[in-house]
Amino acid sequence: MKTLITTFCCMLLFATQTKAQRVPNESENIDYVMTFGKEAATSIGDDDHVQIFFFMVPVSLNQSFYIRVFDGDTGSDHDELKGAANTKTKFSVFGGKGAFSNEDSRKTNPVGNFKSGTIHSTKIFGSEPEFNSKWYSFGPINPLEGEKVDELKSYVFKLVIEGVTGDDGNAYRLYLSSNATKNIPVDGGNSFTYEYTFKAPLSKSTMHVYPFIDNSVTSVTQYNFDGDQQANLFLYSVAKNRHESVFSGDNTWVSQKHKIEDTEKNTTIDIQLLTKGAAANTMSIYVLNQYDKAVAFFSVPIGGPPRFKYDPTVVFKKPK
Repeated sequence: MKTLITTFCCMLLFATQTKAQRVPNESENIDYVMTFGKEAATSIGDDDHVQIFFFMVPVSLNQSFYIRVFDGDTGSDHDELKGAANTKTKFSVFGGKGAFSNEDSRKTNPVGNFKSGTIHSTKIFGSEPEFNSKWYSFGPINPLEGEKVDELKSYVFKLVIEGVTGDDGNAYRLYLSSNATKNIPVDGGNSFTYEYTFKAPLSKSTMHVYPFIDNSVTSVTQYNFDGDQQANLFLYSVAKNRHESVFSGDNTWVSQKHKIEDTEKNTTIDIQLLTKGAAANTMSIYVLNQYDKAVAFFSVPIGGPPRFKYDPTVVFKKPK
């Protein structure tokens, strides 16, 4: 738990300034989260058929809220079908003790007791037309039902999405809302994940994922899977300006280590993926610190997207 608090304590400087919105957030420029049925081959880009998101709401929140799912069914134009739709996807909301603090919840692979905590509600989506491009709301959810983390001044809930049957890809979006039928942000809320599986846009564009780097981190290693060589990957931060990193091919993992400068601690890094837009593609990505602990990607970047700070004392010499 001590490591956990070290990882997140500095984000409190900014948590009350953020508003959790859509997941993927508009600033990420990612079309949809993607989860495939467990019978799908991993070569399609979803390495484990499970996605976990955490939602945090401030302890000062005195009203119920909702976790909303857009297009939870499989069978719409957004999804990736392998013939007739045969996939069921299970969405489960957890709160209570251990929902967040249990370390298995924060690993990049769904092993052990990753469904820790107390289950609040669950819903299995098949290919029902009633949910096609429509919103479904979990709730009302009482903030007190979450796991209270005093150091974060937040109640934390966990949403586990599992592809329980079939081989299709379910593309969906999420929203942390104060309203059951409308997407109204929860003041001071945010969402994050430790491994992100998503659907890239079909057009040429720049996608973003935002890991927060705490004061204890001296290096990070980014891992990405099944990129199909459909993008170039760059790191931006207050100290890094377009640092290129490796990007994966078909059905392969690649990784690259990057040193963290002192000025980058307690800030957000912007991992940018410049897509070529050649074909539809699903991929996965995560980041580990020097202790091999996963680093959280925030939907709303803590402190905002980083801006590179030029050092006027650096003198560039022309080559002889």
